[in-house]
Amino acid sequence: MHSCGGVTNKRKHLESNVTTSLLMFCKIKLKLICIFVYSPQMSWRPTYRSSKFRNVYGKVGNREHCFDGVPITKNVHDNHFCAVNSTFLAVVTESAGGGSFIVIPVSQCGRLDSHYPKVCGHQGNVLDIKWNPFFENIIASCSEDTSVRVWEIPEGGLRRNMTEAVLELYGHSRRVGVIEWHPTSSAILFSAGYDYKVLIWNLEIGEPVKMIDCHTDVILSMSFNTDGSLLATSCKDKKLRVIEPRSGAVLQQASCKNHRVNRVVFLGNMKRLLTTGFSRWNTRQIALWDQEDLSMPIMEEDIDGLSGLLFPFYDADTHMLYLAGKGDGNIRYFEITTEKPFLQYLMEFRSPAPQKGLGVMPKHGLDVGACEVYRFYKLVTLKGLIEPISMIVPRRSDTYQEDLYPMTAGTEPALSASEWLSGINRDPVLMSLKEGYQRPNQLVFKAPVKEKKSVVVNGIDLLENVPPRTENELLRMFFRQQDELRRLKEELTIKDVRIRQLELELNNLKNVSPNNV
Repeated sequence: MHSCGGVTNKRKHLESNVTTSLLMFCKIKLKLICIFVYSPQMSWRPTYRSSKFRNVYGKVGNREHCFDGVPITKNVHDNHFCAVNSTFLAVVTESAGGGSFIVIPVSQCGRLDSHYPKVCGHQGNVLDIKWNPFFENIIASCSEDTSVRVWEIPEGGLRRNMTEAVLELYGHSRRVGVIEWHPTSSAILFSAGYDYKVLIWNLEIGEPVKMIDCHTDVILSMSFNTDGSLLATSCKDKKLRVIEPRSGAVLQQASCKNHRVNRVVFLGNMKRLLTTGFSRWNTRQIALWDQEDLSMPIMEEDIDGLSGLLFPFYDADTHMLYLAGKGDGNIRYFEITTEKPFLQYLMEFRSPAPQKGLGVMPKHGLDVGACEVYRFYKLVTLKGLIEPISMIVPRRSDTYQEDLYPMTAGTEPALSASEWLSGINRDPVLMSLKEGYQRPNQLVFKAPVKEKKSVVVNGIDLLENVPPRTENELLRMFFRQQDELRRLKEELTIKDVRIRQLELELNNLKNVSPNNV
């Protein structure tokens, strides 16, 4: 009995110890919860921010609104290979023996004819195409053949292959990878080549007027601020630059060691830059910068661990940022503000079909009645398909939504080329989308007539013979010289015929003159 009583006492002692420990644990836990809930520094509630764009959703066009049977290029160059305006859709195509792209009227949906006419004047692969923001039928292209060309598309689209460009611009000694139109002047075009140079072309005279030579590697992207007075570039030398384009002076420069920059875009009038790239751990990343101080990014945010390039698209009217990854089918969108946290995640459009590139419809080409705030044209290479993806704000009312469509940049240039080059800056001429898109006046693009001659910028002849570095460059130089020799032989033949005609006329005159005497 005594032993049984000892066991009972020990059990009671253990139970009391366990009960005491549990009580102490509960008290500590309760204190922690009280501190967490009532502390002014911390809150268990997630931070929600009201936004009229929180429920924006992506709507893929029906099959009859897609473009099917398009031989989309398989080039691995990191560009969109697509350009859109309210009239035409242009897409770089796969072709042999040179570069080409097709131009389709936006209203002409459905399956494309296999013999559809192309723009095929380049001798190398086309790397970038951009529509002039002020002329619906003027498009610029750049290529591996070192040239930049400006084309005038006839009304209604192409009826036969187009080989003759309005302007052929030669000034780069290596292939040209990126082109951009000036946002306020209709006759200023920028081109960036693999010779590490940016050329500014005045299309009123058809010649380069400035060479920006501050990069030490290939230029990956270019972006302008609202009035075109500043140019931001991302480069393969891991540096982000803000440049005054008319003087070529580098105003700000950042060495991006932790954030490897690929693409850069100005965020309207916020005086901010946004870049996409990769972190030191090779995760896809975005960074926000102050354009007047690039010493450190304002914020950095990892997106995911995929390897495809992130293309940024910014809508200055709605302050929305769209991020589309090359090789995946997702499009994330955010709202950007001037106050913390600066970047507010909204939603994500998901699709199983990978995208090679994306074209963006200008504001005046959107469906205002459907509350469409953005429209992509997605290239699906494996299917030869181009899908329109509309970003729509769900609204019940059918009336015009003033808050979704503020005054936006219109189709009238604010400056001539000479005015901008003289140092004048003007904001874009704005237009309202309430009454639908109406062009204020019909401008006509006039290409200058010029002769072949040397191109001298900053005292340097850009067309002087530069020794080729690769076999492809040697072949391109060979074919260019063959074309030049053929042209010269044709001129000599014509002149020989003319000389023989003049000799015969002179002999006739000599034979006739003695009889008259």
